[in-house]
Amino acid sequence: MNTDSLLPSLPAGEFSLETRLSIVLPAKNEAASLHTLLPQLKALYPAADILVVDDGSTDDTRAVCAAHAVRCVVHAYTMGNGAAVKSGARAALGEVICFMDADGQHAPADIARLLAKLATGYEMVVGARSRHCHASVGRRYANAFYNFFASWMTGQKVEDLTSGFRVVRASSFREFLYLLPNGFSYPTTSTMAFFRGGYQVAYVPIQASRRIGKSHLKPLQDGLRFLLIIFKVGTLFSPLKVFLPVSLGFFLLGAGYYGYTFVTEHRFTNMSALLLSNAILIFLIGLVSEQVTTLLYRDSR
Repeated sequence: MNTDSLLPSLPAGEFSLETRLSIVLPAKNEAASLHTLLPQLKALYPAADILVVDDGSTDDTRAVCAAHAVRCVVHAYTMGNGAAVKSGARAALGEVICFMDADGQHAPADIARLLAKLATGYEMVVGARSRHCHASVGRRYANAFYNFFASWMTGQKVEDLTSGFRVVRASSFREFLYLLPNGFSYPTTSTMAFFRGGYQVAYVPIQASRRIGKSHLKPLQDGLRFLLIIFKVGTLFSPLKVFLPVSLGFFLLGAGYYGYTFVTEHRFTNMSALLLSNAILIFLIGLVSEQVTTLLYRDSR
């Protein structure tokens, strides 16, 4: 379908004729999929600002962009998916930015559904993949854990923490660029940053196709790295939710061990003192971290 007037026709009067949509596609050696994807995007959104960020590709990515008259921001060397997203966000001309993968997993037709949801008053709308969209059983369980952990940390239901398909209001997204890592966790960080900043986030169900070409992810190495990032992100956005359970665990262990030694040896041991003092120290570190985090978001809603 031709959607020249898609943005102005959305409900709630959120978009005007002057409002521009930018579609940002981080890409590394995705020329094969871009051959198909770019014509689809231009047919659906001829007035949109379509921008490919070439993250050090060694294939014909730039030539494909030139052939389809699409803007291309070039990284001289590979900096990471998150760095490409940040470059795209800085260069985007629109008031609304759609981020989507350049590997053919995301359907351009779904952009309209995300925009329609955004127009009802949200700051970010994420395309939430169904469970069977994930490549393997291991990745399904990993994503379920990530979603559960993020939901607990933010106090909001997170349906798909790692989805790279989302539309955002550019001004809100740029507030958190300094927090985004250069690697593969920009969806995680941006989602939790929006929740922590008091912005409204919504989810729209989508079906993701199998990617074209070979994935750049290494399951074991990137899985462990991503798990570390989850805990780093957690301590950045809601430190007490991480430190308090650990502190409580040390306190219960110390109190229990003291009870055992008091009954069996009638004394207070050094180990009990160490466990209880660690509980206090961890709690205080969490408390200070919570205050620092509050300062990070003092200008957010």
